[in-house]
Amino acid sequence: MLDVANFDLNAIGMEYIRDPYPVLHALRRESPVHRNADGSVFLTRHADVLKVYQSRAMLSDKTEEFGKKFGECPLHTHHTTSLVFNDPPYHTVVRKLLASAFTPRKLAVFEGLIEGIVDRLLDQVEEKGELDLIDDFAKVLPTEIISFMLGIPPEYRQKLRGYSLAILGALDPVVPPERLKAGNEAVTEFTEILTDIIDHRRRNREGAMEGEVLESLIFGEIDGRKLSEEELMQNCIFLLNAGHETTTSLVGNSVGILLNNPDEHRRLLAEPELITTAVEEFLRVESPLQQGNRLAGEDIDLGDVVLPKGTYIHTSIAAANRDPAVFEEPDRVDLGRKPNRHLAFATGIHICLGATLARVEGRIALGGLVRRFPKLAANGESSMVPLARFRGYASLPVRVR
Repeated sequence: MLDVANFDLNAIGMEYIRDPYPVLHALRRESPVHRNADGSVFLTRHADVLKVYQSRAMLSDKTEEFGKKFGECPLHTHHTTSLVFNDPPYHTVVRKLLASAFTPRKLAVFEGLIEGIVDRLLDQVEEKGELDLIDDFAKVLPTEIISFMLGIPPEYRQKLRGYSLAILGALDPVVPPERLKAGNEAVTEFTEILTDIIDHRRRNREGAMEGEVLESLIFGEIDGRKLSEEELMQNCIFLLNAGHETTTSLVGNSVGILLNNPDEHRRLLAEPELITTAVEEFLRVESPLQQGNRLAGEDIDLGDVVLPKGTYIHTSIAAANRDPAVFEEPDRVDLGRKPNRHLAFATGIHICLGATLARVEGRIALGGLVRRFPKLAANGESSMVPLARFRGYASLPVRVR
């Protein structure tokens, strides 16, 4: 029996990471506004998580919190300068600059690029017959897209997922010293690569391709405000993290769901037009981003409890997306589920800027994979990335014929 009363998010282990859902269901039933040993609060109800994300009084700036966690180091610089952990007015400026990469015209460019990459990858998959879906397919697509956006040369691309995992892994509630070391090294190494790329683009502005966001970040200006060199660098790293690991996990998690739910796999084969709602269900059932954080900038009333200003809040997206108050039979996979009010991309002013692009990548990649390889099957033991904040496969062996 789960000991909900003594659950502490800051003391979780691999058992929770492998399968957090029984614990999250128990918390939602018995302790939905759960107090951790350090005084922070863990929210598991959809309504509470939604209210926190929609409130502008809930702050994303983690300067003080990350100061305690990291000290002065590259990880601290990155996570206190990038878009995701900042609030207006700085957040507004950076978001507007980044938004220039996600206009309908730019997304049309990306759609054609994605289709070409997916077709090439599917040809390689067919040749192999047996493969690790993560290494050979799921991580390659976002690597190509983010490299296009940032102008990253081919020789550096194989390192990108390692950088992303190392930097994001430092955000977990429990972070061992070796993971902090890896995260700091990743920020430092990627910064060195970006410095050369940015210098080159400054000298060769005319070489920028349509859809490249790097040019917008270097030369863009909002109300006379340009990004400083540090802000530019850290938001390029943020783009890598935001656009890489979560998309890799969306594709990998989706295939894992199909392999574990053969009836729904057959349903998608019979009704390929379900791919759009299927992607939403994949995002709900196994959200790549499992939890977020906010600092209460003022008191917030959750109905049965008022959290005072200054409360550090952990929001469980994974629990919210399986809340029976919102989703009928929440643990059941239904590829035609409508409505599907999941929070995989959060919401409010910090809603994921690349959500539309991620959906396009998922629709094209997964639709193509399922359509072309109807006999897709597991081919050995899979493993998960050992993180609590992010959920995805480290390895997923499959065969396609």
